[in-house]
Amino acid sequence: MKNNKQRNFETEAIRTQIERTQFLEHSSPMYLTSSFVFEDAEDMRASFAEEKDRNIYSRYSNPNSSEFIDKVCKMEGAESGFAFASGMAAVYGTFAALLESGDHIVSCKSIFGSTHTLFTQFFPKWNISTSYFNVNNLDAVEGLITNKTKIIYAESPTNPGVDVLDLEVLGNIAKKHNLIFIIDNCFASPYLQQPIKFGAHLIIHSGTKLMDGQGRVLAGITVGNSDLIDKVYRFSRITGPALSPFNAWVLSKSLETLALRVDRHCANALQLATYLENHPKIAWVKYPFLKSHPKYEVAKKQMKAGGCVVAFEVKGGLDAGRKFFDSVKMLSLSANLGDSRSIVTHPASTTHSKLSVEERKSVGISDGTVRISVGLEHIDDIIADIEQALD
Repeated sequence: MKNNKQRNFETEAIRTQIERTQFLEHSSPMYLTSSFVFEDAEDMRASFAEEKDRNIYSRYSNPNSSEFIDKVCKMEGAESGFAFASGMAAVYGTFAALLESGDHIVSCKSIFGSTHTLFTQFFPKWNISTSYFNVNNLDAVEGLITNKTKIIYAESPTNPGVDVLDLEVLGNIAKKHNLIFIIDNCFASPYLQQPIKFGAHLIIHSGTKLMDGQGRVLAGITVGNSDLIDKVYRFSRITGPALSPFNAWVLSKSLETLALRVDRHCANALQLATYLENHPKIAWVKYPFLKSHPKYEVAKKQMKAGGCVVAFEVKGGLDAGRKFFDSVKMLSLSANLGDSRSIVTHPASTTHSKLSVEERKSVGISDGTVRISVGLEHIDDIIADIEQALD
């Protein structure tokens, strides 16, 4: 029998909670407070001097945020973490805390549009540069590393093309060159993939997606090596991107059902991908657990299942794609993902619209690319809506 330190993923997701109050509540309460009081002057002094580990101000920490962080750390096998108001706050806060003027990032070219904008439009103002490698050419990574390089960064699976990178290969490169290896694990969730096992030092999530699972709150979190997280924490407690206690409470409740939800997401997504692969009006389909995916074996090695996102292209170009989007009836037209409701997105005009046509093409995003976040509805109803939209 396993002891408490070896409990299974689902059990940790449910049973990791903050201490009960004197009221002995079964469900963790919300701590909707901006600040906390002190017993006396000495308690206050010692707390601010960090001689005591306690809550001072919710911009620094809050019991609800702490519970959320503890859950994710146990899920990812991480030492520590910090929770942010959004996924992009987590991306920015993490990089800003670790980088200095003159530093260099080596990143996969296939990344979220806002992250790309951060790397190409904002970081250069502070003399921080980025070199990109193609998702299918990890052999090029070492050639991009200079004496200024500090971080290797990637998403896997990628947004929106659901490409898969071999995390072990990247982890070995980072170790060889003494670099910080950061992975955006949003598409997989910690239930399907734990990049720390493959050498990652920090993991970033948009809690807005699968962690919440119902499209209710914005959130982000970074977990990983405690020394690096300490730098993220000290930067963030000053700059103020902290997650709200209410959203943290919502997310902690959501994580209790993450495994159940993601199992259903993945089962539905694989059935949909298989259906689309055999549809005469579809040019191509990409889903990590389809055998036709170019990195199928890598996905099987590092992921428990393929995730909730399927990418495909409707034959007939932009006009056919527009007709498809205008014809869906049940599926939601939105830019979110990981929701209980299936969502269809046109990346070229939404999530990646800030990229040039050439930049989109270089990462496999055509004008006709469609991204579907497959929800929890009955798979027959999902397929029926897509079928009538294609017809």
